[in-house]
Amino acid sequence: MANWVYPLGTAADGGWDISLGTSDSSLAVDGWAHTGLKVATLAAGAAVVLPAAEEERIIVPLNGSFTATVDGVEHRLGGRASVFHGPSDVLYTGTGKAVTISSADGGRVAVATAPARSSYPTRLVTAAETPVELRGAGNCSRQVHNFGTPAALEADRFIVCEVLTPAGNWSSYPPHKHDEEKDGETRLEEIYYFETRVADGCGAPADADAIGYQRVYASDERPIDVAAEVRTGDVVLVPYGWHGPAMAAPGYDMYYLNVMAGPGPVREWLISDDPHHGWVRQSWDGQDVDPRLPFGA
Repeated sequence: MANWVYPLGTAADGGWDISLGTSDSSLAVDGWAHTGLKVATLAAGAAVVLPAAEEERIIVPLNGSFTATVDGVEHRLGGRASVFHGPSDVLYTGTGKAVTISSADGGRVAVATAPARSSYPTRLVTAAETPVELRGAGNCSRQVHNFGTPAALEADRFIVCEVLTPAGNWSSYPPHKHDEEKDGETRLEEIYYFETRVADGCGAPADADAIGYQRVYASDERPIDVAAEVRTGDVVLVPYGWHGPAMAAPGYDMYYLNVMAGPGPVREWLISDDPHHGWVRQSWDGQDVDPRLPFGA
């Protein structure tokens, strides 16, 4: 079975903390074709460069603020103190364009990518424009930043969003899949990039180890069986199969950046629930959304 789990440091490449599935990634992943992710930690005044390629990109500040230069035009991305402090400005670059990303004060930045057949204009999506969705209820409540979904961004291939889950809650639940092109489902690879933190006000000691968990398992004859403990900087790839829950352990909040794309004719997130667990959605009726949401309010 291919390696679908990359703890912090195992997918580093040059000046990148993570470089998986992109046009310039030196680490090959068998069976992976439609999505990519790069993450860099920049010192104050430092920069990274992405060469022109036939892939679309969206630049997501994780912490700190950045300037992205595309076709000689500087785009300033007002960032955030951390991923738990609400949405950030993000930049969609289109295709075939070299990009330079710099930060005057330093910070951490992610770049989601997908090979693309058509190019769309460069676009800044500001934090204020980002649709914030509170999904689920009770202990399945989570917060979604839908800056790169079809309703919010014109693009060719990928669907990109952020999900924040309060300590003790489950997200990506009930388990679902999107690995076939059929009525009600689209075929999409998916990347999960995780960050975790000690939840506010829980009285944790200084050496607390903020953890979460991610589950992926087979939906057909293709073997996949992932039950991964995750921390800040870890990546889980979902080539196919049922995936979920993504579990925020008690005492620790969880964030993940999702990058999805596939070979199908439409750019749409259509899923099938695991029939053993889909009933859980109906149990949310009459339950309130977790009052700890939204983060960054």
